[in-house]
Amino acid sequence: MKKKWIGYVIVGLLSITLGSAQESFKVMFYNLLNYPLEDAVPNREENLAFILSDYQPDLFMVCELNNVTGANTILDITRNTISPDFEMATYVSNTSDDFSGDQNDLQNLLYYDSSKFILEEEIIVPTDLRDFNVYRLKLNTVDQATNPIEFYAVVCHLKASSGFDNELRRFNMVVELDNFLNTLPSDTMVLLGGDLNLYTFTEPAYQQLLQVTNNITFADPANRPGSWSNNPNFVDIFTQSTRTDFGLGGTAGGFDDRFDFILTSENMLANADLTYAPDSYQVWGNNGLSACYNSAINDASCALPDSPFSFELRDALHDFSDHLPVTVTLETDATLLNITDNRLEQLTLIKETLVRSTLTLLNPDFKLTNKTLVIYNSLGQPVKRLSFSTEYEKQIDINDLEGGLYILVVEESTIAPVKFMIN
Repeated sequence: MKKKWIGYVIVGLLSITLGSAQESFKVMFYNLLNYPLEDAVPNREENLAFILSDYQPDLFMVCELNNVTGANTILDITRNTISPDFEMATYVSNTSDDFSGDQNDLQNLLYYDSSKFILEEEIIVPTDLRDFNVYRLKLNTVDQATNPIEFYAVVCHLKASSGFDNELRRFNMVVELDNFLNTLPSDTMVLLGGDLNLYTFTEPAYQQLLQVTNNITFADPANRPGSWSNNPNFVDIFTQSTRTDFGLGGTAGGFDDRFDFILTSENMLANADLTYAPDSYQVWGNNGLSACYNSAINDASCALPDSPFSFELRDALHDFSDHLPVTVTLETDATLLNITDNRLEQLTLIKETLVRSTLTLLNPDFKLTNKTLVIYNSLGQPVKRLSFSTEYEKQIDINDLEGGLYILVVEESTIAPVKFMIN
């Protein structure tokens, strides 16, 4: 069974000192492909852990989540790969199909860094198919009692498939969202992440979201209007499908559609308490190459030697879902509580990152002398404890460990963890 190189980032300790402006927040929306019921690809958790450790979102919005067991597993992954401060909103099964037998097990959810955001309210906006899940959040600022910065995060999954009837159902779903947004003050800041299943910018659902006469008008930060589907001119914003092989679950049509979006209310584009960072919209794992059109995302045609997204990342994305995640960065000039800018010391602790039976540890400047080192597996479980005396180099037998990714942590130190893979 193939193992993935799953990168884990160990977060520095948080203290009660004040952070300094300007603060930025990384946001990701991801279609999880029927997680955890879709099991055609084994060990999907390892792939997701690698993806999250690579991007490190502060807000993680998801759709196609099947049950509370899967929701809790993802919470554990966010805590192990991003920050122990991660929390999730309440998992609620889709309510929009309650009159038709509860057949829809595709649900949305929000995960967030609780040191940066406070979840104040959870709202369900039902439609004829799937809920809009709406979350009112507040920044954890030093003056939140007198000058709160609040915004709404909307997570959604519109009706799939082409054709007039499906376009109409997508439009009707958006109308239900607009009816809710009409109850909010017009200057409310709103962030929307979703699998919108749109084929072109002329679709009524998309035009309704961007309608300037709305109480709250959305903007598409990518700013790429056009007929997206099967058009290689838009390959840089394609999100689906990551696969060409059948039998993995989901769609296997190759890279040819823009279905996944993050939109912001227009007032978040400039001069707001919380603003979209210009040019930060990105499809994570998409190197923007026209040669990738109709290919699998882990194909050699989807990267050049200097491309930003590695094969290891694209391979994990390929195996986890038939969609790619979408990301943006938000910024504020406000000062947050409980965040320090801890700099971890970067040392070369291991001789090679890809090993077979022996791990060679290094003790640069003898900084590991009398230190305890712990090896963790990809689930965050300790599997081996080690210690250094005065030697500079030490050989560790790892024949008892299974193949896969591991992380080496130096206990009670500010030395950055390092990861390695057993082949």
